[in-house]
Amino acid sequence: MEFKTISLADRVFERLQMDILTGKYQIGEVISEKRLSEELGVSRTPIREALARLLEEDLIEDTPAGTVVMGMTDDDMKDIYEAKGRIETIAARRAALNITDEQIEKMKQLVDEQEFFVAKGDMGKVRDLDTEFHDVLYNASGSKILRRMLSPIHHKLMRYRKSSLEVNTERRLKSISEHAAIAEALAERDPDKAEQAVMTHIKNAFESVLSASENK
Repeated sequence: MEFKTISLADRVFERLQMDILTGKYQIGEVISEKRLSEELGVSRTPIREALARLLEEDLIEDTPAGTVVMGMTDDDMKDIYEAKGRIETIAARRAALNITDEQIEKMKQLVDEQEFFVAKGDMGKVRDLDTEFHDVLYNASGSKILRRMLSPIHHKLMRYRKSSLEVNTERRLKSISEHAAIAEALAERDPDKAEQAVMTHIKNAFESVLSASENK
């Protein structure tokens, strides 16, 4: 694997974050700069910078035994959904007032693409499209503060979201219909309707994720 852009540390961070959140590196596993440098084919400098950011996000921890993966626990997941439910509704109200026609069309396109990949049974792609859908929502809020708060925590839920979609077949289509309702509310520029649509979506997503986590 080679990284050839000037944002090398950012790319390494995103890769390691993904690998931790999807379980490639297990909670309690010890990782080192040397090992990661060899696996990713980059020098230790961007690895060191990426690890510093992962430390700030509590995804790793420095211990006498070395750098240990902390990952995401079920308690972390519950805390994130509680925070997400409170903050994302604010973003939805802002988005209803600020969203562009191009962003609305993008959200509708993403809903269509999710339907396509659900039919193909590709839950990894469905999850990635879900992430993209929510990122459009956060951008449409017009607030860089809300975007910077919400985007990282939504990304951190990726393993749980994928597991929920794999286990709960009914949730797949229901999630897409909820996305469609959010897009429609935003297209109508209706803050109350957008807030309610997002609240319903997050509540149902959390219940599905919690059920999948309890039955794993």
